Amino acid sequence: MKRKGIIRLAIVVLGILSIPLIAMQFTEEVNWNVTDFIVAGIILTVFFFVINYIITHLKNSKYKYGYLVLSVIFFILLWAELAVGIFNSPLSGS
Repeated sequence: MKRKGIIRLAIVVLGILSIPLIAMQFTEEVNWNVTDFIVAGIILTVFFFVINYIITHLKNSKYKYGYLVLSVIFFILLWAELAVGIFNSPLSGS
């Protein structure tokens, strides 16, 4: 990934992470600590690197779209598990 791409990635991740940060200023319902921001930042960064790899390195569009869909589904399931614990794993949120 080139330097401009990494800067764009950082801006997007920070932009997404600013949403709960701003929400915490206005409501008690959003209660994140530093660990939550770090974990969310890592997950988002890895997700965007995976998406970038799929888009740039896969040539067959059928496989490309399949892997993109699988990546998005995996990301959503992981995020939901960490947030509310849909699978009741030890990693689940409260």
